[in-house]
Amino acid sequence: MKLENEGDLDNLILCHQCYTLHEEIPISDGSKACCSECGGILYRYDSKLIDHGLAWSVTGFIFFVLANLFPLVKIDVLGHEQFITIPKTFMALIENEFFLVGILCAFLIFIFPLMIFLINMILFLLLKMGKAEKVTKELLILLAYIKPWSMSDIFLISILVALVKLIGYAQIHMGISFWALLLFVGIDLYITKSIHISEVWMLRKHVFSRNGIVS
Repeated sequence: MKLENEGDLDNLILCHQCYTLHEEIPISDGSKACCSECGGILYRYDSKLIDHGLAWSVTGFIFFVLANLFPLVKIDVLGHEQFITIPKTFMALIENEFFLVGILCAFLIFIFPLMIFLINMILFLLLKMGKAEKVTKELLILLAYIKPWSMSDIFLISILVALVKLIGYAQIHMGISFWALLLFVGIDLYITKSIHISEVWMLRKHVFSRNGIVS
């Protein structure tokens, strides 16, 4: 296929399963386009995705705030109580001069997850209003870069493993933040699995095409 300019690349879709290159075609609301070789889903178009994405993003952001405001767990060892919070986790590493590990944990379990949900909220809100075509493009590019680095789920699994090992030595009480973190991770995984960036790109193209803006 001969391309006259780089803008033609925006009309090409690569299958994530067999890597067959396809030319993007318009599809109706609620439908999906499949690969001609393997039958895998190339992209979908659902106008309700904006409302769903915004609602889930706001909900996840609320649970993320709650997960960081209150203690995750309270550990009682022979009458000595200790509270564990998410900020305290990486701050303790920094205070003990594990600077690199502490900063890395701060980005992976706090900064990146926070950025992802903030970007999602701003992105879906702008798409709902049909404004800021260039800003939405930059937000999608930024989201594609930082999304793989959010590791709240790994952090939750690490907490569960540590608690299992401590059950025989201490009394453990789950805090509000633990349940908030559990719900946040669940929402994060749901958004990751059900709302692909490629679908948001498609939705963005439809939104600004209706407004007469060439994306």
